[in-house]
Amino acid sequence: MTAQQTTTRPVLNHLRQLDGIRFVAVGLVLFDHWMAGRVELPLGALGVTIFFVLSGFLITRILLSSKDKLSRQPNGGLGKYLSVFYIRRTLRIFPVYYLTLIVLFLINEPPVRRTFAWLALYATNLYMAYHTSWMGTVDHLWSLAVEEQVYLFFPLLLFFVPRRWVPLTAGLMIVGAVAMRYYLYANRYPWFIGYVTMPACLDSFGLGAIMAYWWLYQRDRFTAVFSSTIWIWVSIALLVVVAVSTKLLPAIPDVTGLPGHHNVMSDVWERLVSSLIGFFLIGHAVIGFGGLMKWLLENPVSQYMGRISYGLYLYHNFVFNVYHTQPTHFTVRAWRRITDVLPFLNSSYVFSFCFYLALTIVIATLSWYLIEKPINNLKDRYTV
Repeated sequence: MTAQQTTTRPVLNHLRQLDGIRFVAVGLVLFDHWMAGRVELPLGALGVTIFFVLSGFLITRILLSSKDKLSRQPNGGLGKYLSVFYIRRTLRIFPVYYLTLIVLFLINEPPVRRTFAWLALYATNLYMAYHTSWMGTVDHLWSLAVEEQVYLFFPLLLFFVPRRWVPLTAGLMIVGAVAMRYYLYANRYPWFIGYVTMPACLDSFGLGAIMAYWWLYQRDRFTAVFSSTIWIWVSIALLVVVAVSTKLLPAIPDVTGLPGHHNVMSDVWERLVSSLIGFFLIGHAVIGFGGLMKWLLENPVSQYMGRISYGLYLYHNFVFNVYHTQPTHFTVRAWRRITDVLPFLNSSYVFSFCFYLALTIVIATLSWYLIEKPINNLKDRYTV
């Protein structure tokens, strides 16, 4: 199948099961942040990594398709290519993000007041790396900062790199990210620097880029690689091996005294293996799962939660976080008032988990219908 044949297909059609993948990814993050200490698996990190691979796939698909279309237009060029991409990304991401920051600043959320400039510049991860510290209830915004930093250079890279070199470029991103994490580990830098810095995350985006390239230009290869679910199970088994090995191997003390059991398995290889899970999971979802997995990804609840996943991720840490939420926080006070009336709800953590989840869904739903969806609809005006 030739590249010309594949680029004439409706390659940017909505891929339904990817909304279900978003639901799975955000669910892993919420479960990890609200169940910390109860389940010792890197589920939150896996959820974030799946988002990174998905972003790599989607933005590469958009950018390469846009480049192909503009090459056939007399007024096509770098200016239009960049303007369409950045306008559409801005409409999707910025409004609700900055509105959230402003509201949190006005209600005096401590880390937002203290680090507002860093947050506004999408430099949360740089603050963490520079100050070798976490940031409380805004910790999770590091991943949004990573994505925005990728958006700064990746469109230019894909525009100037010849099409045939895209897989090689993506391969270099993968190797470079793993090498950077190993360098940081070998030189005993704080482990989270290799976790939150953008270059150390590029193996996830690189795998997503390879997937998009195959989908656009080598459909037969895409189908051959992703038709079977065996590689999903193999990559999950590898993650289990990494997680077990992390616990069995001696921990390397962090120079800053940060808690956690870390060594070469967790600091270097965990993200690559998690990226492979995302790679094979997303690739098979593009083709389409059948059976129980099809139901999981396509049922109305999963589809809806996937659509509002950005809001779920953005707001959940402000609703509750095991590590950072203070006893005086409004959601904790609200839960105490409910349990004063219905004390049996304190008999199990499941009840409080469901309360925080329901509250997060309500906030994300209001955000989707009142802010995100109306603004998101404007994107249709900006196409190539």
